[in-house]
Amino acid sequence: MTFIPWPVPEPVLPAGVNPVLHDAATSAVAAYRSARKMHTRQALSEEVAMGADGTPSMQVDLLVEDAIAESAQANRVNLLSEEAGFVDNGSATTLVVDPLDGSANAAAGIPLSCFSAVLTRDSIAVEALTVWLDTGRSWWARVGQSTPYRTTGRKSLDGASVSLLRPKRTSAAAWQRVSGRAGRVRVLGTTCLETALVAEGTVDAFVDPGSDTLRIVDLAAALVLVPAAGGAVVDAHGRPLDFDPDLTRRWSGIAAASGELADQIAETVLG
Repeated sequence: MTFIPWPVPEPVLPAGVNPVLHDAATSAVAAYRSARKMHTRQALSEEVAMGADGTPSMQVDLLVEDAIAESAQANRVNLLSEEAGFVDNGSATTLVVDPLDGSANAAAGIPLSCFSAVLTRDSIAVEALTVWLDTGRSWWARVGQSTPYRTTGRKSLDGASVSLLRPKRTSAAAWQRVSGRAGRVRVLGTTCLETALVAEGTVDAFVDPGSDTLRIVDLAAALVLVPAAGGAVVDAHGRPLDFDPDLTRRWSGIAAASGELADQIAETVLG
């Protein structure tokens, strides 16, 4: 029965970020900070509900999501979120959000979790923001505008630095194929943060090697951040990535430093 003692800093947000994203991010940070002060690790990790995506929701997920939902309602925008699903607030604008990506890390006190969201208008992405909760560091991009981030531009999987989802029974062979060609492999347990690191050129790629684990909320910000930085986001099986409110849909997402690298990884996953 222990609390997480480390402080949660205020997020460092760009001056131009949309007020809806700004409010959602600061609400998420405040809720996460309060959750860590008020609840033990055991309480944060307790599974208390079933999310709209068909997976169990931890207490910490709901505490953060509730704060974001209040922010979305106050700003009169719709919400598409991992736990609540689609909440219609009568707007053409929807906040597509993963309130707390890396929930297991967050509940345990491992400093690898983030808030990640995209604003869409009539199902078209216009702006994305990801905030690393334990550091306050953020990544932001608006469609059609230049961004300071640049991927590494790498085109070959051989020797690449790759983040991977943990190996699963159904994807173990593909996991081995990808990791066998990569020069360095990391398993961080937070897709949204890992894809942001691809956008800024810290790693060459993030890969779900064919396990069909990822929902649109996991990939939403990457679909804006990574292409804006010169990279590519694809599904290993070639399926289109769209902002469908059906959170039972799954993809094997790949975020890579270049289109060539994304295609090569997909070919490796498929064998």
